[in-house]
Amino acid sequence: MEPESPDSRTDDGPSAVVARDIRMRGPWGPVYGPVDLDIPSGGLNVLVCPAGSGRTALLMTIAGRMTPQSGTLTVFGATRARDIFSQSALAGIDELDTVPESVTVRDLITEQLRWDSAWYQMVPKANEATLSAVCAPVFGPHRLPPLDEYFEELTELDRLLLRIALANTGRPPLLVVGHLDFVTSDVNRDLLIERLIDLGRDQTVVTATVNDVDRHAVRSQIPVANADRAELSETQKGTG
Repeated sequence: MEPESPDSRTDDGPSAVVARDIRMRGPWGPVYGPVDLDIPSGGLNVLVCPAGSGRTALLMTIAGRMTPQSGTLTVFGATRARDIFSQSALAGIDELDTVPESVTVRDLITEQLRWDSAWYQMVPKANEATLSAVCAPVFGPHRLPPLDEYFEELTELDRLLLRIALANTGRPPLLVVGHLDFVTSDVNRDLLIERLIDLGRDQTVVTATVNDVDRHAVRSQIPVANADRAELSETQKGTG
């Protein structure tokens, strides 16, 4: 018997993300939409759609960083953007979590932990134990980045894994990770997918790519129409 493909799996439990007819418009016209989504709970879920500002905005909407202008969005039962925000982490989106290159790993971790803490708490500079606590769940078997290394000196994969680790310190139910297409190396892309699959054991992980991901351990691969402004423009030309 052949193994069941990720797309054919069924889930009796409630979906993590349910979107109905969500849309976003900007000053120059449609950004994305209408989009309908049913993303199951747990595992790595991949949205398959063209790259562009629309796809970025859609990921930000799913993570509660943007509010759709119409339609309904529910994430783990939450419908308000601020409530969705509190249940999600977002990483790998340059518009939100770009890291200055001339900053050390130690400083990045220290700053994140201070941001996470109450204002009255004293948070010392990160040490090896802190590095392990923050990064090991994301890096897994990969070597952790040295504390005194500058972000710009890290490998492409390590830079993205560190961004995920910094965003995911609170381990919320939903983790949204920016586009797989921005990882230029096929080897690094495969390693990143392996790490996202592993994180999906304890969280619902959502990412996006142009092409299908060839992994049976992926929870779902969901084709998304109307996720890109250029795609919408072509559709409008055909119906005009």
